[in-house]
Amino acid sequence: MVDDARRVIAWTRARLDADQLAFLDALPFTVERDGCGFAHANTWAPAGWEYVTSRHDAVRCLQATAARHVFIGHVHEPRLYHLAGTGKSGDFVPVPDVEIPVPAHRQWLVLPGSVGQPRDGDPAACWALFDTDTRSLCFHRVPYDHETAASKVREAGLPDRLADRLIEGR
Repeated sequence: MVDDARRVIAWTRARLDADQLAFLDALPFTVERDGCGFAHANTWAPAGWEYVTSRHDAVRCLQATAARHVFIGHVHEPRLYHLAGTGKSGDFVPVPDVEIPVPAHRQWLVLPGSVGQPRDGDPAACWALFDTDTRSLCFHRVPYDHETAASKVREAGLPDRLADRLIEGR
């Protein structure tokens, strides 16, 4: 874990009471519901906080679960991976506001982007909406006042790099 992350975790921990910390401590690292899997970092070793940064990592993530549609964060960049039953995999960077069919005959790994601390050069909040009825996915971008958010990061005494990241989207 990088020093900035440790510092933010310590800052946050100091602002939570015992009940809030206990609640967070009791949360599972992964959840599966209705054919969908959810994790923060990955599904193969979620407590290790390893990033999914390649197609190889994505395949590893998909092979660690039976879920057909898997959603993870941690990377802060929008991306979509798929794995066919034949073992063939693919990936692409989605275009905002374009509906993408994600049929269940393949496994799909969705990295929806980030509402804060983006890493793809665009400071706008990024999120994805999954329609369970049509099995389609749509990524969206929403501008927000990232300048004020960056100022608040600095005022809190957190690392300037984190404030800069909000402004630059990197």
